[in-house]
Amino acid sequence: MTTEHTLENPRLRRTEGPWFMRKTLNPTRIVKRLFLSSLLVGSLLPMSALAQAVAAAPVQPPAGELRDGQHDFDFNIGTWKIHTRLLLHPLTNSNDWVELNETVHIRKVWDGRAQLEEIEGEHFRGGALLLYNPQAHQWSQYFVDSAVGVPSQPRTGEFKNGRGELFGQQLFNGRTISVRFVYSDITPNSHHVEQAFSDDGGKTWQPNFVATLMREEETISHK
Repeated sequence: MTTEHTLENPRLRRTEGPWFMRKTLNPTRIVKRLFLSSLLVGSLLPMSALAQAVAAAPVQPPAGELRDGQHDFDFNIGTWKIHTRLLLHPLTNSNDWVELNETVHIRKVWDGRAQLEEIEGEHFRGGALLLYNPQAHQWSQYFVDSAVGVPSQPRTGEFKNGRGELFGQQLFNGRTISVRFVYSDITPNSHHVEQAFSDDGGKTWQPNFVATLMREEETISHK
């Protein structure tokens, strides 16, 4: 869906709606909303495909003993305030960034072998599912935009030396590209997240989603 098609949709020109529409929907906000959704969701899978992915045959681990990474995302549990910078036109020479603020609530399920994230923001509502594969010793991450309702293709990876790197692929502007999602600078009350795209098979990466997460004070006081 292009921005032009979105602006021509009469349902989006209504004068009533959520408070942030302010009677008429600002075209700039439409662009930000659609762009954030496209970055995080990418090429979508039906829910049946997600179920098949979870139940798929285990990935064969490489030779040698692998570290148990089931608790690598324990730092992620809680409520966080997110300050995000988005590059509006990835994989171009553009340097046009926008800044957003969101809140994310994260809880563990299945004794820590999975996590559910609920993201709330002015321009975006969505979530993420993190799944741990105890045989491959890897995590997979699926994003969902609430306006679309189906999960993205997974990004899969692991933590090494306190840094988590997840890799995947998605469609972007009609082409299949590589995606890298990195967790770094992890402390009990803050961490850094960065998404980058590559259109040359991972030889070079361009960041397009850079976020700093700070734990909410109420969450800190109850730990």
